[in-house]
Amino acid sequence: MESELVIRALGALAQEHRLALFRLLVQAGPEGLAAGAIAEALGVPASSLSFHLAQLTNAGLIAQRRDGRSLIYSADYAAMNALVGFLMENCCGGAACAPTAACVVEPKDERKSA
Repeated sequence: MESELVIRALGALAQEHRLALFRLLVQAGPEGLAAGAIAEALGVPASSLSFHLAQLTNAGLIAQRRDGRSLIYSADYAAMNALVGFLMENCCGGAACAPTAACVVEPKDERKSA
C-alpha cells in the first residue's frame, strides 16, 4: 500500500464520527447500511453524515452502491486489511512477537470521598 493512501485513510479515520461510522459499517458486514440507517444509528444530521461519508469514500475505506432509491454504504474490507497489513508490516523487526496480552478488567473502586 502506498504511503499517500495510508495517510489519507488514517486522516479520514482520525475524527470521532468517521471512526464510529466506519466501525458501524464493518459490523454491518458486506451488505452494508442505507444512509438513513447510519444517520439514525449514529445520531448525526444528514448534512454532516454526507460530509463524513464522502471523506471515507475518498479515502477508499468505504464503497457506495445504489439499491433502488437508497444509497447503501459498506466497508471496503480489502482496503481495511491492506491498511492494517501496512501498519503491521515487519512487526517486531522480524523477531517473534510477544503473545497477545490477556485483557484484564479491574473492578472499579466504588469508594466515595467525603
